[in-house]
Amino acid sequence: MPDRPRILAFAGSAREGSFNKMLVRIAATGAERTGAVVTFIDLYDLPMPLYDADLESANGIPANAIKFKSLLEENDGLLIASPENNSTISALLKNVIDWASRAAPGDPPLAGFDGKVAAVIAASTGALGGIRGLAQLRALLENMRVMVIPDQKAIPKARDAFAADGSLKDSAAQKAVEKIGARLAEVLAKLHG
Repeated sequence: MPDRPRILAFAGSAREGSFNKMLVRIAATGAERTGAVVTFIDLYDLPMPLYDADLESANGIPANAIKFKSLLEENDGLLIASPENNSTISALLKNVIDWASRAAPGDPPLAGFDGKVAAVIAASTGALGGIRGLAQLRALLENMRVMVIPDQKAIPKARDAFAADGSLKDSAAQKAVEKIGARLAEVLAKLHG
């Protein structure tokens, strides 16, 4: 049997009860049902200082940034749920991407990102659901040599969108998010099959 696609799933939020953490788990379910092995991480568990080139020069890449970069390298695909803060991606998400983009001595540039395939989704309390931030996240990832699949989904008015069990109240939206995870797994299977 060929190797199953490996996907790293995470949200760009550290908040307990994050809508994006719930959303990425829904998409991960779709990927798992399609045969992928999904590793979910919570960025809360990998705190990193604000990226600072002087800090990097003095102390090197922080241990949690190295862990995150290793997780990126171990997986074929990325499933990212991004909150939208002031019409862009969260500072947390940008910071972990910045740290993981740094090349350790002997590493090729963008080792954690180059050649990966990603799917992006968002949930926001606003009426647009985070779609503006997704456009910026997509551009950032593509600039880092990540192929981002065209399928995406933004969930507006997130405070009212989720049921107590973490699923989406709207069954069509639930299926659409699961399908994005499934689509990522299908693309990875074709590329690595």
